[in-house]
Amino acid sequence: MKLIIGNKNYSSWSLRAWLAARASGLVFEEIRIPLFLPDSRERILSHSPSGKVPCLIDHGLSVWDSLAICEYLAEKAPLWPTDPAARAIARSVSAEMHSGFMELRRQMTMNIRKDYTGHGRTPAVDADIVRIEAIWIDCRTRFGAKAVAPGPFLFGAFSAADAMYAPLCFRFRTYGVTPAGAAGDYLATMLAHPWMQEWDAAARAETESIPAEDLYG
Repeated sequence: MKLIIGNKNYSSWSLRAWLAARASGLVFEEIRIPLFLPDSRERILSHSPSGKVPCLIDHGLSVWDSLAICEYLAEKAPLWPTDPAARAIARSVSAEMHSGFMELRRQMTMNIRKDYTGHGRTPAVDADIVRIEAIWIDCRTRFGAKAVAPGPFLFGAFSAADAMYAPLCFRFRTYGVTPAGAAGDYLATMLAHPWMQEWDAAARAETESIPAEDLYG
């Protein structure tokens, strides 16, 4: 199994698929292709038919798009909650992340190495932040604390839903977004996770810079 990813400092979708792969417990080879270089698209197309990352390759089968990768891996390992109601909500909030929060994603791109505290705030971004915090609080209160095996993540144990929201945790840190209460506890839990810290360290060790993603200098 191979996972094709982009720059760890910038590629939020790569992070989601990578975390899902780590959570699956399956062995995979990580292939990192820096983005926005002259040969980047050609190199990615040699693995991914969409020409984008991430892409998971398993015995010749290519699966692209982070949510599709989560679902594929979930057929091999328990990445979704076992309770049907919790699983339905986990898929719902993951799909909302996949297609939503566009203003926040435009104004607060993932950039782990930077400190952009105070930047990127608009009324639409603030509305996205309110909704994200509400999701975190609701999931942890209704499901995380009451799961078969209660835990500090959205649905108890680390799941595909946590993988989907992980880049927002790095974004919140970069842009100085500091939720209170249960949402703040969840943010701290995610940032302290060993896999998140491993990705963080690797991102800080990268030397590539993408000017279009360095929004605020």
